Amino acid sequence: MKRFLTVLLATGCLLVAGHGIWQQVPAPLPDTWSPVEVALIKSLSLSQLPPLPADPGNAFGDDEEAAALGQQLYFDTRLSGNGNISCASCHRPDLMFTDGLPLAVGSGSGTRHTPSLVGLSYSPWFYWDGRKDSQWSQALAPIEAPHEHNIDRLSVARLVTEEQPYKETYEAIFGPAPVLPKEGIASPLGREAFIAGWNKLDKDQRTAINRVFANVGKAIAAYQRKLQPGPTRFDNYADAIGEGDDRTGNGQLDAAELAGLDLFLNKGQCVNCHNGPLFTNNDFHNTGVMVLAGQLPPMGRYDGIRIARQDPFNCLGDYSDAPNGECTELEFARDTNELVGAHKTPTLRNVSWTAPYMHGGQLGSLEDVIRHYNEAPVSMLSHNEAKPLSLRSVEQRQLVAFLKTLSAPLATPGKWLTPP
Repeated sequence: MKRFLTVLLATGCLLVAGHGIWQQVPAPLPDTWSPVEVALIKSLSLSQLPPLPADPGNAFGDDEEAAALGQQLYFDTRLSGNGNISCASCHRPDLMFTDGLPLAVGSGSGTRHTPSLVGLSYSPWFYWDGRKDSQWSQALAPIEAPHEHNIDRLSVARLVTEEQPYKETYEAIFGPAPVLPKEGIASPLGREAFIAGWNKLDKDQRTAINRVFANVGKAIAAYQRKLQPGPTRFDNYADAIGEGDDRTGNGQLDAAELAGLDLFLNKGQCVNCHNGPLFTNNDFHNTGVMVLAGQLPPMGRYDGIRIARQDPFNCLGDYSDAPNGECTELEFARDTNELVGAHKTPTLRNVSWTAPYMHGGQLGSLEDVIRHYNEAPVSMLSHNEAKPLSLRSVEQRQLVAFLKTLSAPLATPGKWLTPP
């Protein structure tokens, strides 16, 4: 008969001997959560997610016709210089609106990892460095970026105001389209030919093009606001224990996943940044992630907020629908030196389905991510907010097990997940 010997240590773990080999495993968890832990777990449930707030800069953000127009634009490869790239090329519905690549690839290779769009409409900031303050202004940037859609602003404006199926729909939503130049290419950004064409236009022509271009972004954002996460096993568990203090939760999570949740809340310190129903504080942190080969250390949020304030399509700009006093995020955002190298906290919703990770796709698996935070290496930019966690191997595995409970099919109806 096999003989096993178990010894309880003062460190809170067990040494188990089997087949002559000693193994370290965690001690059994308490039978109950504390009232504080119950409240915290309940706050993470998707059932606690408030209604989607309005975007003050986008009066069409919750317009169903605008969302339908945005869906068409989202999947239309004509919004690219080579006719092959759409928004869905990098934000693929089958990959939770990511691309599965370390760095985005459109017309060329980018310098940042493609984040998920699911639940992103709740955020006040967009891009890893927060250089856009609304989803509609963010939607515009890839269209002109040379390594993404690589098309000029005038061509996009002509497409939606002169060609079908867009012309009638555009005017039904946004009103009569302006008269635009019939020929040429023009953008204040991008290729030299785009900029040369833009410089030939007068002020009124530029304003008309910008107005149409802004409306394109507002329609795409209205569509993206439809992309919302669905309830996971963790949510079922959180709701089950919301009124009690035991850990069973109707058996929704197994022992390893429960241990991982305990680590997430306590020793792992994950909830400090990954909090709320979307598991993100939507803030910016420097956590010592390695610099990509061939790139300079990124300035991150330090530059991002300055770019956002200079953006003509920001909340305070001429093309925003926001009334006075509704742009407080932009007006009062921090811009201090500790934001050098800081990047936005991503959601952990569907995290096991959206590898690789970090702003440059530097870490290929959840195991790699946990190891990174466990070691908390010194940042290339002189500081690292994260501190070493000293998690044992078994605890790292438990934390990964818990993170995998945060993935589930979207709540978004299927009609929004495919080309119209």
